Amino acid sequence: MLAFCGQDRCLVDGNGRIRLAQHFVDDFLRRCDGEIVMHGLPEGAIALYPEEVYTEMRSRELGRIDEVGSSFAMRRSLRRFGALTQPEKISRQGRVTLPVAFREFAELVPGSEVCVIGVEIGVEIWAAERYAAEMKAIDEYMRAKRDREMTLDPVTQ
Repeated sequence: MLAFCGQDRCLVDGNGRIRLAQHFVDDFLRRCDGEIVMHGLPEGAIALYPEEVYTEMRSRELGRIDEVGSSFAMRRSLRRFGALTQPEKISRQGRVTLPVAFREFAELVPGSEVCVIGVEIGVEIWAAERYAAEMKAIDEYMRAKRDREMTLDPVTQ
């Protein structure tokens, strides 16, 4: 069965919470009993992952821990990940509280619409306008990729 697929729209309530679609809640309950890791993505969205997924993703980068003392970039990366990552729990009602720092980072204000997008390993929470811009950029990239492939295909020549 596919997990963490699909998309939904919801509102940020006055307490900074969102209510996840039931299929996403069910996916998190099956994978991690609702215990999640919240992480701010460089694109300006908030990701929710089961802890084991987040730990596996980070272990690859942290495998180079011996570089921290001599690498400005590595320390900066650790700073960013540390500041924009925290554990959370999905409530019995399927709600997740988005802390103020995360809401400010993702430009989510109470009453605003957010897009909750399944990304197969978790979900991403986007401000509706940012998600529309991201999808436009993806579409433009895919069209350009298609055009490049078509010009190289001897069958279409």
